[in-house]
Amino acid sequence: MSEQSGAIEVKANDATAVVDEALRCATSEGADAADVVLVRGRSLEARVRDETVDFVKQAQEQILGIRALVAGESGMSSAVTSTSDLAPEAVRKMVRETVALARATEADPAAGLPDGGFAEEIPDLELLDRADENTTADARIEDARSAEQAARAYDPRISNSEGSQVGSDFSTVVYGNTAGFVGQYDSAAHSLFSEPIAGSGDNMQRDYWMTASRALAGLEPPAQVGRRAAERAIRRLDARRVPTTECPVIFESLQAAGLVRQIAGLVSGYAVYRESSFLGDKLGRQIAAPSVTIIDDGRLPGGLGSKPFDGEGLPTRRNTIVKQGRLETWLLDTYSGRKLGLPSTGNASRGAGSPPGVGSTNLWLEPGSETLDEIIGRTDRGLLVTELLGMGFNPVTGDYSRGAAGLWIENGEVVHAVEEITIAGHFGKMLEEIDAIGSELLWLGSVAAPPVRIASMTIAGD
Repeated sequence: MSEQSGAIEVKANDATAVVDEALRCATSEGADAADVVLVRGRSLEARVRDETVDFVKQAQEQILGIRALVAGESGMSSAVTSTSDLAPEAVRKMVRETVALARATEADPAAGLPDGGFAEEIPDLELLDRADENTTADARIEDARSAEQAARAYDPRISNSEGSQVGSDFSTVVYGNTAGFVGQYDSAAHSLFSEPIAGSGDNMQRDYWMTASRALAGLEPPAQVGRRAAERAIRRLDARRVPTTECPVIFESLQAAGLVRQIAGLVSGYAVYRESSFLGDKLGRQIAAPSVTIIDDGRLPGGLGSKPFDGEGLPTRRNTIVKQGRLETWLLDTYSGRKLGLPSTGNASRGAGSPPGVGSTNLWLEPGSETLDEIIGRTDRGLLVTELLGMGFNPVTGDYSRGAAGLWIENGEVVHAVEEITIAGHFGKMLEEIDAIGSELLWLGSVAAPPVRIASMTIAGD
């Protein structure tokens, strides 16, 4: 396989010049306001299964998103379009069509650009190690091969594999608007994922482990990823169901992060003004145990969700969503903030082909002082959840029911694996009954959590 430099190509059109020209065209076509986002990127994916390279995918893309806003008697009408053709005439044609579409849509009093407060600096958030841009596909494939070999060598019962996969993405984002803001940043994201299969008689189990980072140097060693994935698969062998009961449930870090992610959805300004969140009337009130503090920080150095400005050009910032169990804020962009009579929290998220929405940045639950082993050790009888299945959560009512697999605990020790069960409760009560938070904060993406124990949930089994 030939080596490739990996440098992002932006020479065909200077990125800032393309954005400036699109904004100029929008104004000349009669838009009262507009914003433009240009995303250019290069990606690599590869998977190794046993000794075979299953696939290698390399791609480059560029996409320009245009939002035009036209003032009317009752507010602003808007339209969003996107194109991958950055030739000047193609951009001008797309801008004309976008403005025409905006004129044909219904006005909305909450629509429009932010009322100032745009980012004044572009801090170095450690989003890219320039040395990584020269990484070859061969080097990344070798990482996948090392993880695969380590997983298979861990134990004779590792009988097969879904493969070990790597990914590297480099991107440049430029955003500008007719209010005078133009900003640009470069970023990267790298990952390694291994998913071995363990076999014992007729029993087959799979599990995985992964690592992700802005820099290749921040990834776990490939062999360690493979071994951890294999260890997780082996411990699931000879799983059984347990009788229906109520008991403490511990969510390991991987699964606890899902709980934190659901909280972010519940506090999105869109969910609140649409009355689709059971927390919609809980601002300023206690919603969780006093040990629970949840933070969203878009300027965490090296964070996989970090960026210097949001999808509307406003500076990202640190927002404490829940402080010692009390709901402190919603996550807002300009539109949802206006609907609720509040300012944006710097959480506008935007793809090139869509209008702004709300998204978390780097979101985490603050860790406690106990290790997972210590929490297990003082659990007389309970379940450690290592996998969740299905989408059984109703954000309007708070009802929570998910298929699960994990490890059964008796007298403070793991005694066997568990599968084919369901865990259920009310999400609000689950938050209130968090009685232990682990110390191991695990970052495998832009949402992280330590292990969490909930005092009591219903387990439906035999």
